Amino acid sequence: MNINILYILLVFVIVVGSVILHELSHGIVAYWLGDNTAKDAGRLTLNPIKHIDPYMSILVPVVLYILRAPVFGGAKPVPINSQNLKWKEWGMALVAFAGPFMNFLLAFIFFLIGHFTGLIYGSFGELTEFIFKQIVFINLGFMLFNLIPIPPLDGSRILYAISPDSVRNFLLVIEQYGIFIVYMMILFFSNVFSQLMIGGMDAVLGFFYWIVGA
Repeated sequence: MNINILYILLVFVIVVGSVILHELSHGIVAYWLGDNTAKDAGRLTLNPIKHIDPYMSILVPVVLYILRAPVFGGAKPVPINSQNLKWKEWGMALVAFAGPFMNFLLAFIFFLIGHFTGLIYGSFGELTEFIFKQIVFINLGFMLFNLIPIPPLDGSRILYAISPDSVRNFLLVIEQYGIFIVYMMILFFSNVFSQLMIGGMDAVLGFFYWIVGA
């Protein structure tokens, strides 16, 4: 397997920037909705040290890239006190949605720039093509991964707001085990998981191309 160290470093920088903006979005929306917890914890910052999780922010994404699998990951969860939020569970759903939505915006903006300048198609060289494609793909991967409705991922907070009590109770029960469920799913069903991620990314990319009329 040919491993280009420069490309791995670029993937690392893109991953770190993406997770920082993802988590910052959570904290900012929570602050707008009345919760100062993230602000008081120093999480309304672009300082990567405050956000990076060594495993989910660095190891997992880089290993996935080396293995040529869809890149996804996460960061340290931003502390949120849902009791301080306007609209309670709906406010929490908005906070949760903010992170994946930021990844969607990053992917879409860089797709548009890359598409209309030709950067994403290699018109200005292989390196810029790689950078633009990875920004788009990594952010789509982060968006889709975090929308999985298993606690503590963002999708579970959104599901909680729109679900009946029976589903809410189930989500609360599995909360403490949720991250291990996610890890086991990735470990034991990696092929199926990768195919689902690729399918989701292709669908969103298709939407992007539809918007630009391509």
